[in-house]
Order: sequence, then structure tokens, then C-alpha cells
Amino acid sequence: MIRGVLGRAADTVDYLDTSGGERAVAAAALAVAQHPDGEPVSATCGPSEPLPVLPADLRTLAVDALDQVVSELSELAELWAEAANGSKWRQDITRLRNILDPPVPPQEEALFEI
Repeated sequence: MIRGVLGRAADTVDYLDTSGGERAVAAAALAVAQHPDGEPVSATCGPSEPLPVLPADLRTLAVDALDQVVSELSELAELWAEAANGSKWRQDITRLRNILDPPVPPQEEALFEI
């Protein structure tokens, strides 16, 4: 089910509706919860039963889905852009994404001289 939700969001070519975006964020949060740098899912908001270990390839799919969720073709991103705390929502999505696919830090000095 998690793979299906992430796949549908990641493969959206037209417009990702709100429910698809919300499901993708929830599925990505489950993948993040199993990442070594992730945070556990809240007992009140998370699954009622423990999840089996998720395949590592779901992390890449979750990153692609989160990219769609914040794209200009996302109804959810459009709605959050109008909300007072929209920037916090976007930061939360970026935090989830960065756990799954950490940004490469800028290189401060050259590795060798030319």
C-alpha cells in the first residue's frame, strides 16, 4: 500500500490532488521513521500496528513523491501557500526529504589544484 501511494504521487504528470498529496506525505513519513536519521512516528498519528521493515528503495520513491507534493502541480502545495503557516509546512516537507536524501554540502576548498 505504501509503495502504491508513493508511486501514484511520484508518477503524477498532470495535477496531484490534495488527498493524493496527503497520503504521499504520510507514506513518506513512515519511510523516514525507519531511516537511521529519522524520527519515530507518533503513536497517536501513526499506524496502530508495528510495520515490517520497509524496503530501502522506498526512500527514493518517497523523495520523488515529496518533490511532487511541493511542486506547482500540487493542489496541496497550492493550499498551503495560502495558509498562514505554509512556510512551516514546506520546511517540514523539506526536512522529511532531506532525511531520505541529504543535500550534498558545498565544497569549501578544491580537492586538487589545476
